[in-house]
Amino acid sequence: MKDKDTILIQAVPLKKFCAQLFEKTGMQPEEALVNADTLVDADLKGIDSHGVSRLPIHLKRIKIGIVRANYEMKMASDRLSAAVIDACNSMGPYVSVKAMELAIEKARHTGVAFVTVKNSNHNGIAAYYAERALPSGMIGIAATNSKARMAVYGGRDPYLGTNPFAVAIPAGEQRPIIADMATSVVARGKVAAAAKNKQPLPPGWALDKEGEPTTDAAEGLKGTVVPFAGYKGSAIALVIDVLTAVLSGSLFGPYVRDLYTDFDEPACISHLFGAVNVEAFTSLAKFKSDIDQMIQEIKTAKPAKGVSEIFLPGEIELCRREKWRREGIPLAAAYVDDLRREAEQWQVPFTLC
Repeated sequence: MKDKDTILIQAVPLKKFCAQLFEKTGMQPEEALVNADTLVDADLKGIDSHGVSRLPIHLKRIKIGIVRANYEMKMASDRLSAAVIDACNSMGPYVSVKAMELAIEKARHTGVAFVTVKNSNHNGIAAYYAERALPSGMIGIAATNSKARMAVYGGRDPYLGTNPFAVAIPAGEQRPIIADMATSVVARGKVAAAAKNKQPLPPGWALDKEGEPTTDAAEGLKGTVVPFAGYKGSAIALVIDVLTAVLSGSLFGPYVRDLYTDFDEPACISHLFGAVNVEAFTSLAKFKSDIDQMIQEIKTAKPAKGVSEIFLPGEIELCRREKWRREGIPLAAAYVDDLRREAEQWQVPFTLC
């Protein structure tokens, strides 16, 4: 929806603009376009905490040399159904796309494949990569660790990242099922977005630095976000740290460095990408038909009191993306101002509005 604090920006020119800015750093066009696409895709889905609001910090980190301007990848380990890629401190999105493509290609032959990435950087929303398995008739899996912003359940000091993960499941006539979530009640980026826009937090999102619940976004940034479902979310975040970082021999927990405050050493973020070839288990046609049946039965189930419609995981975001591709993305005016400043700094024409 659009209000006085938002500006409608069309997705295609926004992606082109972001890619131009990345190219100004010396980045090759193909990588610049992928980096731009991940940001715009997040905004199209309404996940503005991971959208173009992140562009200024990415450009800053490249400019000061803490992130490689052009990607480099080294195969640290390569097996029949598994691999480890060293991203060599490249930006996260392009390397992540390549890693997901490798997992898909391996899964064509082995049925299931997983690829980990080490020495990487922030790569945006996990669903962007999980979704790439869908055209191949596969289930896509993506996860990443991140800077410690969440206390282990029962603690108050940050030890785990919000460590998001996503699973994308192909359907037939229906939209795919795409579960994408952080292991915290809310992604820390949403706390940062609330602080930037001077908005209060809903209760239960964050703790202040003393470990007390807070609705003040600025205080929440000084403290920690809260794991979803208590000890269960805490456990899943720990497992993701193991599957991404420990499994690839990289930094975990509090040793991962922060996107916004650590400018002396690389972030050393790690990712995990998986592909499950449905045909290795059952007929793809039957699988998609069964998923369609499941979706239809859930959508037509009697809703609980006060609920007007039941939504499948990812359905709201996919509908929003379809709508905003047609109508434009309502970007916060503060984010548009940031983009205008970046355009001036990097001498790129600003023609978005």
